[in-house]
Amino acid sequence: MGRKTARRRVLRVREDTSAYRPDTLAVEEPMEIRVGGRPLTVTMRTPGDDFDLAAGFLVGEGVAHTARDVAGIRYCAGATVDGGNTYNVVDVLLAPGTPAPDASLERNFYTTSSCGLCGKAGLDAVRTTAAWPVADDPVRVTPEVLSVLPDRLRAAQRVFDTTGGLHAAGLFTADGELLCLREDVGRHNAVDKVVGHALREGLLPLRGTVLMVSGRASFELVQKAVMAGIPVLAAVSAPSSLAVDLAAESGLTLVGFLRGTSMNVYAGDRRVPARGTPDAPTGVPTGARVDP
Repeated sequence: MGRKTARRRVLRVREDTSAYRPDTLAVEEPMEIRVGGRPLTVTMRTPGDDFDLAAGFLVGEGVAHTARDVAGIRYCAGATVDGGNTYNVVDVLLAPGTPAPDASLERNFYTTSSCGLCGKAGLDAVRTTAAWPVADDPVRVTPEVLSVLPDRLRAAQRVFDTTGGLHAAGLFTADGELLCLREDVGRHNAVDKVVGHALREGLLPLRGTVLMVSGRASFELVQKAVMAGIPVLAAVSAPSSLAVDLAAESGLTLVGFLRGTSMNVYAGDRRVPARGTPDAPTGVPTGARVDP
């Protein structure tokens, strides 16, 4: 199996001194996902929880919805010319009756670790129909609970402690209990690993939960949360305009710039009961477009 960290020699410069020393880095390697032996996509990821990654990717694409849709996942032997196994090629066998991925969703170019959207034919291709609507999820999460999630996420990151180079995605209850955490060089991969774990454990849809991510909230992360039935997505940094649009359209609560007791609720503020919440100007809800 692949390693999550690697050692490299670096020149460390500190003020007026310098010295060579070993440094620990997060590993980044390509992983090809196949469905029924047919190549679907290649993503750059940190090795580990690869089956979760493949399963979660298929949830995000609308291919798999429950554990019953997946008959098996395996590493492909013979991935190299000499018949060796690189553990970088994963084949998913769908259960009988589960439709194969639409050819229009196939990614003919590799997906980078920083942008899971790369290689898509267009924006419309990722607006897949969610199996479980999140708009009707009645969960409420207080600002007090949200404020502690970044620290709890960070405290559970084991590989980040040694490399400083990994993103994380954590699934929490509305009371702030950590249910699952995954790390990866890519935010979208970390989310896929969390969702894939839930799929394989028969936990979808993830109603009443909060997905906490390091870094920013992109359109694809919102889409992945919606496809998994997650009603609340929180990020320590900013969302994109398209992420806010999709969250508002889907009924997902989107929180950004979550740092301590400070946060911005960009969509779905009804789920975040805050003291002294003012009326929106002219009754405009969060997530709506407003004139500059």
